[in-house]
Amino acid sequence: MNKPPFDQREAFEPHRLTAADMDAEVLSTYPTEAFLSKDYLQAEKTLLWPRVWQMVERESDLPEPGDWLTYDVADESIIVLRKDDGTLRAFHNVCPHRGRQLVSVPNMLPGKVHDVRGSNRRSFICGFHGWTFDLDGQNTYILDPQDWQNKLTPEMTCLSEVQVDTWGGFIYVNMDPDAAPLKEWMGRAGEVLSHFELEKMHYKWRQWAVYDCNWKTAIEAFLEPYHVAGTHTQLLAYGDYYALSRQYGLHSVSSYDTRDAKFEMSESAGTTRAGKGDDPRVSTYELIRENYETVNYSASTETLVRAASRLQTELPETATPQECIAHWLKSARADDAARGVVWPDVPPEIKKESGLAWGLFPNQNILHGETFGLCYRVRPYGDDPDKCVFESYALERFPEGEAPQTEWTYAEPVGELWGSVLAQDFSNMQFVQKGMKSSGFRGPLPNPHQEQKVINLHRNLAGFMRGRGAPTRLDI
Repeated sequence: MNKPPFDQREAFEPHRLTAADMDAEVLSTYPTEAFLSKDYLQAEKTLLWPRVWQMVERESDLPEPGDWLTYDVADESIIVLRKDDGTLRAFHNVCPHRGRQLVSVPNMLPGKVHDVRGSNRRSFICGFHGWTFDLDGQNTYILDPQDWQNKLTPEMTCLSEVQVDTWGGFIYVNMDPDAAPLKEWMGRAGEVLSHFELEKMHYKWRQWAVYDCNWKTAIEAFLEPYHVAGTHTQLLAYGDYYALSRQYGLHSVSSYDTRDAKFEMSESAGTTRAGKGDDPRVSTYELIRENYETVNYSASTETLVRAASRLQTELPETATPQECIAHWLKSARADDAARGVVWPDVPPEIKKESGLAWGLFPNQNILHGETFGLCYRVRPYGDDPDKCVFESYALERFPEGEAPQTEWTYAEPVGELWGSVLAQDFSNMQFVQKGMKSSGFRGPLPNPHQEQKVINLHRNLAGFMRGRGAPTRLDI
């Protein structure tokens, strides 16, 4: 799949938003059906989720042969396992005999079940009639096979396989046997992010919640910084949050934009940037400290914060923003090297193109740096379009053997558990969901410069959903 499926319609549906329209920042809107309709949610189960590459977990969650875990989305349950030769396999979590789940996976109940996992697995045995399967998904035992007149074949009795691959230390699955390879799916987004070597990072923390909004409402809250001025007002004292976003086919990127040319540099697009104020030595530290502490100690590292705190004593008052950034990053890099954390060498042009955060279609967002990542994933929750499974996790580079041991922790969406910034985001999401139901709401008016990631999400959703919910131009 070289292009989003939606591109196939552009030639004969000119009112639909095209890639060229996106690049030209044409004004557009889209219907609210994708957020509110139970029928749309049901259609996602056949048209969307079985056909897209989805992040399951980190490779480090299956380190040894025989390790396995389950991944559930909509009505689908998938088993992912590591074989003796180190390769990964994935299968639908269902016995081909009568349809019982091989691994019993309760619903994702708040505070209870996130997934099911284990180790040292040599086979899977159905709890209903004892049919047994090896780690290649082949049937190895059937009670009384002669009763089928010996007409059962291996193709009839094996598990249904699911495509599995890895990128950036993540495990991905795709239920479509004809889907394009993961590398092709990732496209330029994967090429750019590969420079940051996410595969060398580990979980710092990972949390989840069942939240009262549609999964698209939830992910959209993290696809753009345009909301900072209205939602995270305390951050405005430390930095400017003018932003831009660009489509990259299926995926998209957001960056901090600059109104003032003196702040223009390759680093200014992401989190490692100069703060707002007359003395960049002070403002750069205040900005990175505030972000780090209020986003649940993520989106940066302790090393970066400490190095920024020394700018005022290590640089003269005449230091420019560019000099502050250069000194800060050099100092932090040396500090990390001394403790055994090696930074990747990211070319300046890649640093600029990589921006602040990537929206990976359909349900993943990665805010990245050389030594950290703050990531989000969302999934539908049952058959309720007003609920979702919301997950966030922090990645970081650690010295060899010093990565913390983490597991998925259920956390109610409050500031004490997520940090004040994420709690502020939560304070919007359910009320966006409610507000879209108002008869007085005429439809979204997304910012074509700063919220293009949101528009692109719906443009690509429409490609999988047979045109439903497609953004349209407002000037036609």
